[in-house]
Amino acid sequence: MPGTTVLAGGVGAARLLRGLVEVQPPAHVTAVVNTGDDLVLHGLEISPDLDTVLYTLADAVSPDTGWGLVGETWRAMDALGRYGGQTWFRLGDADLATHLYRTQRRREGAPLSQVTAELAAAWGVGVGLLPATDDRVATRLTLAEDGQEIAFQDYFVARRHEVAVSAVRFDGADAARPGPGVLAALGGADAVVIAPSNPIVSIAPILAIPGIRAAVEARRDDVVAVSPIVAGAALKGPADRLMAELGHEPSVVGIARIYAPMAATLVVDDADAHLAPAVEAEGVRCVVAPTIMSTRAAAAALGRIVVASPRAA
Repeated sequence: MPGTTVLAGGVGAARLLRGLVEVQPPAHVTAVVNTGDDLVLHGLEISPDLDTVLYTLADAVSPDTGWGLVGETWRAMDALGRYGGQTWFRLGDADLATHLYRTQRRREGAPLSQVTAELAAAWGVGVGLLPATDDRVATRLTLAEDGQEIAFQDYFVARRHEVAVSAVRFDGADAARPGPGVLAALGGADAVVIAPSNPIVSIAPILAIPGIRAAVEARRDDVVAVSPIVAGAALKGPADRLMAELGHEPSVVGIARIYAPMAATLVVDDADAHLAPAVEAEGVRCVVAPTIMSTRAAAAALGRIVVASPRAA
């Protein structure tokens, strides 16, 4: 079904998707979501980005954090801590039900894509939620200080992304296959959007799966990226620091250089209007607009701009 297909990470992508469903029917929006952050903890299959997108579109996400469920309680984690168990990755009591169900279905043989569709149906989410792959892909980061390679959630949650990184790789990506429907969604969409997610650890794991980058590059004229960098800094998370540590300029110009092979248009915030000529010097059309989605109305306004951008080129 023609519409908009979004390459999505977590919080920023979820907010943009919430805006897009204000300007398009949910059934016309598809999210191809990063699974490089997924982990197994306490024997449970956890998909943080998929769940953040799911809860946000269900209007059930915590407004305080942008992830997890609103009104969450933490009795299970508190009890686990009493026993000396691992509590560095906090799972709320209601959120545990999602992971319990996913784990049960995966052990019954259901692929992640099928389980994700079941969860979306249970929450009444009409957007197509597609894991980038049903195969295992794990984001791994090398620490600059000692060369140790660690899992993404160790870096992001346990160490609060406060350690410098010298390399990032996506274990298993070379052998992975795009999830069911992913290539069709990219090839058949009216517009393809790269959400304002971390380009290094949210979007790059999706593009590392064979076939996906080529599918996006083939649609370049119809691809719009939204910068996650505003005035030289990430609104949330370590995108700016990771870019600098890995040799990229942490600015909208650096974002333009990363996405130029696959996106004809880059949307940047009003705060970066003065850099529009430098963005366009990278061969990318620059659209300047408010990109901070602090309200549903702001997200919808950005959604309108994103949907209109390919047609206006």
